[in-house]
Amino acid sequence: MLKDILVVVKGGGDLATGVAHRLHRVGMKVVVTELAQPTVIRRAVAFASAVFEGEVTVEGVTARRVEDTAQTLALLPEGIVPVRVDPGASIVRDLKPTVVVDAIIAKRNTGTQITDAPVVVALGPGFTAGIDAHAVIETNRGHDLGRVILEGQASPDTGVPGPVMGYASERVVRAPGPGVFRGVKAIGDRVETGDVVARAGDQPVLAPISGVLRGLLADGLMVKEGMKVGDVDPRGVREHCFTISDKARALGGSVLEAILYLLRERGE
Repeated sequence: MLKDILVVVKGGGDLATGVAHRLHRVGMKVVVTELAQPTVIRRAVAFASAVFEGEVTVEGVTARRVEDTAQTLALLPEGIVPVRVDPGASIVRDLKPTVVVDAIIAKRNTGTQITDAPVVVALGPGFTAGIDAHAVIETNRGHDLGRVILEGQASPDTGVPGPVMGYASERVVRAPGPGVFRGVKAIGDRVETGDVVARAGDQPVLAPISGVLRGLLADGLMVKEGMKVGDVDPRGVREHCFTISDKARALGGSVLEAILYLLRERGE
């Protein structure tokens, strides 16, 4: 039964949230682990926001910050996704989940092992299926987006975001220098090229193109020069800022496929 499957999702960014959301919707019990100060951009659709806000709801699914294993176990029967600050995912040893999903999207393996759970799935480059995880999910946009890889690796990271209306790297908002980050605009605001959307220390952070501010770092984080701190969507549809993206939904479906396939292969 799906309700008997416990999944630990490492990472609570927008792509990880697309995965966690889908697994939760089909009835699996889902726990999310995060950093103490996650540098999540699309905060409106990221369970990682619970680290800062205590609780966040994304498309009808609520995630709440917890401090220990007892609180985690208490929330699961309520249908709430526990989010625990646990950079090393030590909770995996305590909970002994059926599935571990590495959705950190770090472009490298930060510690996931194929022995972490009966089923281990990893998203993106930096993992080898059959060595680091039982399955790897392709995250690069294009023909193979969402492909479940059972042998080998995902495509290398290009470093360039997917194009939207012809804009790729141009739509990324970057810090002009180091400092404490403070937002001036809010996610969902309409911006024009050159508008001040935030400040990094005493330096203004400018919108690179016109559109809707789809993502922005949380206030109070320390940023470095050139660091990604926001994202402008040139399509200008405000509602897109507050719903799970097409890519996140696709990856969620792929992880679900991988889990069910691997469990079936194991006769479970």
